[in-house]
Amino acid sequence: MAKERKSTSDLLEMETFNSKNASSDSLASDSKSSSLNSKLGQDSADSYKGSSPKAYSSSSTSTESRIASAMETKLRIRSSVGEMSTPSRPDDPPLLPGEKVQGVARDVTYLCPYSGPSRGVISVTNYKLHFRSMDKETPYVIEVPLGVLSRVEKVGGQSSRGENSYGIELFCKDMRNLRFGHKQENHSRRNVFEKLQQYAFPLSHKLPLFAFEYTETFPENGWTVHETIAELKRMGVPNDMWKVTKMNEGWEVCDSYPAVWAVPAAASDDDLRQVAAFRSRGRVPVLAWIHPDSQATLTRCSQPLVGVAGKRSREDERYIQLIMDANAQSHKLYIMDARPSANAIANKAKGGGYESEDAYQNAELVFLDIHNIHVMRESLRKLKVYTILTALAMLLLDPYYRTIKGFEVLIEKEWLSFGHKFQQRIGHGDDKHSDADRSPVFVQFVDCVWQVTTMYPNAFQFNEHFLITILDHLYSCRFGTFLYNSDRERAAEKVKQRTTSLWSMINSSLDVYRNPLYHAQPQALIPVASIRCIRLWRGLYCRWNPSMRAQDPVYQRAREMLALKEQLERQAEDGKRELRMRTSRTSMPAAQARLASPIHG
Repeated sequence: MAKERKSTSDLLEMETFNSKNASSDSLASDSKSSSLNSKLGQDSADSYKGSSPKAYSSSSTSTESRIASAMETKLRIRSSVGEMSTPSRPDDPPLLPGEKVQGVARDVTYLCPYSGPSRGVISVTNYKLHFRSMDKETPYVIEVPLGVLSRVEKVGGQSSRGENSYGIELFCKDMRNLRFGHKQENHSRRNVFEKLQQYAFPLSHKLPLFAFEYTETFPENGWTVHETIAELKRMGVPNDMWKVTKMNEGWEVCDSYPAVWAVPAAASDDDLRQVAAFRSRGRVPVLAWIHPDSQATLTRCSQPLVGVAGKRSREDERYIQLIMDANAQSHKLYIMDARPSANAIANKAKGGGYESEDAYQNAELVFLDIHNIHVMRESLRKLKVYTILTALAMLLLDPYYRTIKGFEVLIEKEWLSFGHKFQQRIGHGDDKHSDADRSPVFVQFVDCVWQVTTMYPNAFQFNEHFLITILDHLYSCRFGTFLYNSDRERAAEKVKQRTTSLWSMINSSLDVYRNPLYHAQPQALIPVASIRCIRLWRGLYCRWNPSMRAQDPVYQRAREMLALKEQLERQAEDGKRELRMRTSRTSMPAAQARLASPIHG
């Protein structure tokens, strides 16, 4: 134990020393998943082991980033079966299990927008681009998972003249642009460009995503985090009003829903099939969440297929009434339509539409004015935030989803199982960067979660680093968690058998993601939704710019606070135990007390 404390102390001192000597291009978010990294050369190989994400908060510094990196590295080397390969030469990249170098180019110049050009070596693997500067006394490393790349373009041609006018530019999904200058006489650009095209967009070149080649193992199995029936039991289902059905086990009714549903107990399988026929893509109203006391529920579904003729379905109307009957204490059903009303009306021409308040008794229709994916994509560029999603409502209502594992369950249940099209929205592995189906809906959901954490800093067990790690690996393709568009597709590709879950890594080093200020709050959270209260998430969007981050060592202080909190909790328990013992002694009968005294002992 003493040896362990000494090594940790030495580690912190070393990281503090390194931060003082780091180059001006060192970046706030020392993330191995999708970050530009800036570290001392002699530490780059060691701190990369385990390749944990190190993106951190808006007030994080290179010091705390390196502390985070080293701490996670330590945990992960200890827990992982296999370790990273050690570079045989200084400019070789350290490799994850299953990672292989595909191409190398020397005498390449990275054009840093903050500290100017730097010459070094680029390596392209089947997972990342790795650049190490060779012209500075304190070299730094840039590592970018290729899954983060949106497109790769050549800059300049044979007639280009001038310093660094000939090279490659990388456009990233996490709002970065990286540019590298090549010398024409070296003929290195073609090889790097071709390898980047191949391994950044493997599906477009009939190559596997890196998640299927990544072989690192962890002590925790993240694929077991969410089990539908167990989560329903946690919410008290089945009960008198709700039942569990496996009628979609083979995905015959709805290919984008999970295999197991919770539906009104009075609804038959035939009822559900007829309702599915009246709902877009067969997405029947099914239970998402139930209040433990009032039994009020949240259910989710797609639009009804009313069309311009205003079709009705008695089965659908009866089914909605069953949902209302299951909410015994409620006399009104609110139908929250995420779209603007104009969009919903326009969808009638395409065969869709919305529920008529005349057809659905005691129901009130409310349009939330969330625009389509194209407007949502544009809104990310403008950094605007939209809310009232089912998952967000559940986060505000149920404190379980504000814990680390509860939030993982929420993502698994509401986003993955219910068929958010991650493959189409993110564009994993394909080179169609202008595809109209791409949209940052999930990123904006996580942004909303972060906004709520700033309003209720004590209510969440997880910290900002946890949320950024999730978004980093949304893009990285290192884990199988966010691959494909539905449970059906993931089952067909045997994702759980062939890849590692992101939760395996996170749950094997939970201390890195804990909020030291956390205090469980059973009540619902009511955030202020005014645009005036919305903040720019600097820790995510501005982490690449060293001039926009604060310099307080938040990560180190957070760990110290966690340790102090645990110490105080132990002291409190010891005090309670001693008080109970004193109370029991003073309440003993007089004769028994005398027999227990030292004189009569």
